[in-house]
Amino acid sequence: MTLIPFHSETLVSALSKEEVMEHISKKTLEVNFLDKRTELSRKASFNGIVGKNSFRISKVINRSNTFLPLILGEVEETARGSILFLQYKLFPGALFFVVFWSIILLAFAGFFLGLADNYLNGFICLALAILNYSLAIFFFHRQVKSSREEFHQLINLQMKD
Repeated sequence: MTLIPFHSETLVSALSKEEVMEHISKKTLEVNFLDKRTELSRKASFNGIVGKNSFRISKVINRSNTFLPLILGEVEETARGSILFLQYKLFPGALFFVVFWSIILLAFAGFFLGLADNYLNGFICLALAILNYSLAIFFFHRQVKSSREEFHQLINLQMKD
């Protein structure tokens, strides 16, 4: 587990690039969240956009989850199959709020510890900043594990830990 909300992996598949992209396309739905009809149109495992060589997808969820990773992937053809380069990142909005509140709490901690000489409030703010960031990293990596399992299942790969 890393200390930043980011995870990457490289997968090797015996499937051709076209077969991998077809598997991903079949289980991915490009969703317009303002149109309720798209939710009922078909059963999909992922929401997102699939191109010729790359994709931007996230796991389909029934309730909101701030720490759901965005999966960015590229597929390259090889002589015996294909290689998938995957990156799991926090959505930009979620990353903004994690960083924003961590910085605000660190600024308050600096103010209370440095200028106001109020050590109790300073240490409380510092502890909250560390707790905020630690929980964000923990929940992000937990969601990465869940998304990885579903993605590996999608392209018929065995997951190795």
